[in-house]
Amino acid sequence: MEIKKMLNNDRIKPYLLKARYGVEKESQRVDLSGSLAKTEHPKSISVRDEHPYIQRDFSETQMELITPVTETLEDLFNYLAAIHDVAYRSMGENEMLWPLSMPPQLPEKEEDIVIAKLNNHENVLYRRYLSNSYGRRKQMISGIHFNFEFSDDLIQELFKLQSEIKDYHQFKTEIYLKVTRNYLHYRWLITYFFGASPSSEKNSFEINPLNNAVRSIRNSIYGYSNDNDVQVSYSSIQNYISDLSTLVDKGILLEEKEFYASVRLRGGPQVSDLKNHGIRYIELRNLDLNPFETYGISHEQAEFLHLFLIYLLWIDECDNNDEWVKTGDFLNNVVALEHPLEHTQFKREAERIIDEMENLIGMLDITVSNALFVNLREMLTNPSKTLAGRFYKEIIKSSQSQVATRIAKENYRKLWDKPYQLSGFTDMELSTQILMFDAIQQGIQVDVLDRQDQFLRLKLGNHVEYVKNGNMTSKDSYISPLIMENKTVTKKILQQHGFRVPIGEEFNDIEKALRSYDLFARKPFVVKPKTTNYGLGISIFKKAGASYEDYQKALTLAFKEDSSVLIEEFVYGTEYRFFVLDDKVHAVLLRIPANVVGDGTHTIEELVLQKNLDSLRGMDHRTPLESIQLDELELLMLKAQGYRKNSVPTSGEIVFLRENSNVSTGGDSIDVTDQIPDDYKKLAVDAVSALGANISGIDLIIGNTEVPAANKNTYGIIEANFNPSMYMHIYPYKGQSRRLTMCVLHYLFPELLVSNYK
Repeated sequence: MEIKKMLNNDRIKPYLLKARYGVEKESQRVDLSGSLAKTEHPKSISVRDEHPYIQRDFSETQMELITPVTETLEDLFNYLAAIHDVAYRSMGENEMLWPLSMPPQLPEKEEDIVIAKLNNHENVLYRRYLSNSYGRRKQMISGIHFNFEFSDDLIQELFKLQSEIKDYHQFKTEIYLKVTRNYLHYRWLITYFFGASPSSEKNSFEINPLNNAVRSIRNSIYGYSNDNDVQVSYSSIQNYISDLSTLVDKGILLEEKEFYASVRLRGGPQVSDLKNHGIRYIELRNLDLNPFETYGISHEQAEFLHLFLIYLLWIDECDNNDEWVKTGDFLNNVVALEHPLEHTQFKREAERIIDEMENLIGMLDITVSNALFVNLREMLTNPSKTLAGRFYKEIIKSSQSQVATRIAKENYRKLWDKPYQLSGFTDMELSTQILMFDAIQQGIQVDVLDRQDQFLRLKLGNHVEYVKNGNMTSKDSYISPLIMENKTVTKKILQQHGFRVPIGEEFNDIEKALRSYDLFARKPFVVKPKTTNYGLGISIFKKAGASYEDYQKALTLAFKEDSSVLIEEFVYGTEYRFFVLDDKVHAVLLRIPANVVGDGTHTIEELVLQKNLDSLRGMDHRTPLESIQLDELELLMLKAQGYRKNSVPTSGEIVFLRENSNVSTGGDSIDVTDQIPDDYKKLAVDAVSALGANISGIDLIIGNTEVPAANKNTYGIIEANFNPSMYMHIYPYKGQSRRLTMCVLHYLFPELLVSNYK
């Protein structure tokens, strides 16, 4: 095949940077002092052996984090970041992940290294076999597996440009075999740039074979490898399958997966699938953990690997395939055992490869990161810039253990900094982030269908559910959100079912509403948009009426949010949000309107700025509490109390900046679930049922919770929300957290409780 000519075809170029990626990252769990953890796998993580995101590798302490397959590197790192968040916060505040491929100090007795306590007994037996064959210490080495698949469009277009191979799957297999053979030959370059295991703790080996620092113990003959009698040919897929089968038949390998090569050919769960379906993708298994990256691998590394694989497809290979691969084994071991601060003896060859890669990328019109080749050449010129060189320079100042522990703690602090957010998806609505966190933790596959619209696809086994905005699901009919969105319709339905709702009128134009001023001028009332959410455009006048000017301002604000406005009587009492799901109240929240407490020194404006410094406060519902604003509504509220923003309240004086108590407008949230009597909870459930909904946040104003709910004069239902915020219940300003996102998942997947313990 004239692969060089084919790759340079204009039909091919658009697909060169399209691919499918996946990462599997192994790490040891350690305590905050850097000692190997003695705890079991976190109980909060679904313990299913086939968990799609978080599993155990060889030992109980060796956590394996697995991304889904993605079609962009951006998505790959988003998921990798999110899964790290879940792993860290599931381990708890006393553990972290070791950032190195070489393990921390291991127990003196090898039998004290605990094999993973898996549910599948066959998997446990396999690990016991590995323990007996290779020793437990060697199994504790960790690394990165980078899964890569060329775009099917790329392979299809290449297939059309040739006529030698008639079968598409055979053609695809030959493409991957060529890339694999070249990768195995040239992988020493990866070891030079990205090797990062220059030394080990004293008891990582029964007898330490190394006296000096190297580039990569893991990628040398002293790392994780098979015995010398394990030889497999990559000359053809038939020879590859045959050699592996023979090794298993002779008892040299227990199973095909015991074959540890730097590249694993993937066609399905079993090697035999390669025979029927050919190679679908390849798994690069020779990457050390990058200690300088929180997630063990950098975007630049992943970008380089993609470009390197294109280059390996482009270049020629030796006619003797097996000798070509064998030579690569030799070269890689030489580079792996070089001192991390020395130039590689193959420097000139490395420079040639990088020059050829850059020329190829220019010829193929491939866009790459500006600094990529600058950094690669700098590493060739100065070995101290390689990962091994950088890390070695750090550890000679103190010790490997101290440096690794410091790095691990830095990662720990970063991943615990905002525990309410999900890294990689922080631009999404907060309740959706928390739902995704819980789904990942429980082993539910999460696919973001529309990031901007907060639309998710959740999958557990063959069970699929679609979720929008955290709790809009198939469990509610289409009409129920429309009912709750329309406050007039909501009131009429509730009133027909015997519930007390505020009396009021609806206006469709501001002039008519202004002419009705005298109807409300001398009594407490509320002005609010008909269909808005998050408390937007609401003005409350608790005292006997309002001036015409303030009335006009309130109407103007309300009509900005909707074409219809409601003016209702003000119901006295305390407002509570009841979160109702599946005929049960799961949480009740007392929301205190946006406020500041005076200190006798600072102005109201300064107090607002101080309160907004709280890390729990932010904008656009990305944090559990919203920042307090000083806009038109707040200034109107201050004026009604005789204040301006430059007023200085006395010490201890509470100044309210809003009448409405929405957390979304800067209010404080307090959980009172256990303090609310059951009759009010039943009332909330019945009201939601009357609206035909299964999920709702219904707002009640209650004068006195000690007065039975049967007395209608003691309460009023002011609105029902079809997409109630959950984060304010999960991270309240005060009180107990109510993990409503987990309630939603159990509601959608009732089998979850059972499947987690299989």
